[in-house]
Amino acid sequence: MVRGIDDRTERERVGEEAKRRAPISSPMDRYVVPAADLSAEKRMLHSWFRPRRAAVQLEGRIKSEYRRDMSALLVQSYSQVGTFSHLYHIDGQPCATHMNYIIDGVDHQGTLKRHGISAMEFDNQGVYLASVTKSGCLLVHDFESLHCQSNLVSLWSNEDEAKHLVHLSTKQQLDAVRWNPAHQDEIACTSQRSSEIYIFDVAYVSSEPVEVLRKRPAVTIHGYDIHKGLSDVAFASTDRSRVVASDTCGSINIWDRRIGDLPSLELTTNSHGPLNSLELDFENQIIFGAGKQGIVHIWDLRGGKTDAAFQSHKEGYYPPFTSVNLALLLEKIESLKAQSNIVLKEVHSIDMDPSSQHRLAFHLDDGWSGVVDLYTLEVTHIHCPPPAWLNSTSLSANLSYLRKPSWISTHEIYVVGSSSDDGIYLLDFHRHPSSPCHVDYREDTTKVVRARQNRFIPLSQGITACAAHPLNDTIVVGSKNASLMMISQRIQSCRGNDCQRKTEDFTV
Repeated sequence: MVRGIDDRTERERVGEEAKRRAPISSPMDRYVVPAADLSAEKRMLHSWFRPRRAAVQLEGRIKSEYRRDMSALLVQSYSQVGTFSHLYHIDGQPCATHMNYIIDGVDHQGTLKRHGISAMEFDNQGVYLASVTKSGCLLVHDFESLHCQSNLVSLWSNEDEAKHLVHLSTKQQLDAVRWNPAHQDEIACTSQRSSEIYIFDVAYVSSEPVEVLRKRPAVTIHGYDIHKGLSDVAFASTDRSRVVASDTCGSINIWDRRIGDLPSLELTTNSHGPLNSLELDFENQIIFGAGKQGIVHIWDLRGGKTDAAFQSHKEGYYPPFTSVNLALLLEKIESLKAQSNIVLKEVHSIDMDPSSQHRLAFHLDDGWSGVVDLYTLEVTHIHCPPPAWLNSTSLSANLSYLRKPSWISTHEIYVVGSSSDDGIYLLDFHRHPSSPCHVDYREDTTKVVRARQNRFIPLSQGITACAAHPLNDTIVVGSKNASLMMISQRIQSCRGNDCQRKTEDFTV
């Protein structure tokens, strides 16, 4: 009996010692759910959200997979938030584009006259947006002003003309506009009907260009002057004095503004077809040109030669070190060849991928878009929308414009105006085979995520030019009616279950 009492006392002593060593409980312990009680679904959600969202803040960097998913959500969030008609004035009178829109309007077939926006581009910081029209107007818009007015209730807004940094008329058609990345006060404009480059300085209040660069006159053996208009223009990113322009006779001219107003180097091709678009690589040593013949010509300015051509008043001539026939590259895609009759098509535009120096995007006259890997010279992505004739779209309305797409700089998304409908395509050109445009994409074997897909955004007018803001990914497009349209995330309020439902709609 005594032994039993001793055993009980020992047990009580051990229990009291365990309670003393146990952590002090708090009133909140009643709300704590043991980890073992969590369901498998809750554990899965916890493991998904924490690494993908919190890790961005904890690690201080964004993983490629997370950025990829955010790009998919970005594509789904876009909508038209504002439209600004070109109803502007110069010195109190309607400008040339405004007058042509009123006079020409729309003909009986529904095709618009040539007064729309032909090109546009943001400056490096996205503060200003430059645009040019077929009627010869050059405008520099204040982006913040446009963005604020686009958040109004109505999609159609009247832009405050007092906020225009520059608005002038050159009295001739304009086809290209570029900012000088090494000197952000300068803008260059070219026209297919002129052999001159007009350089404006937005810091000066003047309707006259601060500098005009000219091509050398070309004369036939019979003494006739050959007209060579300039279709596109670009500045070297590291040298503010070097300017490059493609012409309508199949060559590219390079100016050194320190020497004079005539080109110091001409890059030639073996054809006289127009080059519609040109691009420089990140080091400004390789130049790409493409146009009517459906061929991308590539020049390497290094080429084992010195820079004597840039230091002499004598002009040098250099052929491309290689030329890529896009039709032959497309024929190598077996699935595409089996479904389509692939022929040479005019190249409207080429654009270097801002995130990769070896990917060149292209856009063809029939609306096809794709990406060429410059290392392997193979087409890695292709998008083939329905042809214009399938929707009974007037071909004459499309032939008068060169459509100019744009990359969204922070994502691998290519923004393209439709050739057959009023709207734009947001094309997923991500390098991974899960991209719906990748040539190795297989819908039956690739894990398809609903949000990862191309998207068509219908708009109220036909689109000719696109530009993406370099910082916040807002898209601004120009139309055949010379209107600017802003594509971004619509600001709207919601309550209760509506907010939850909208959040779930954009969950990957």
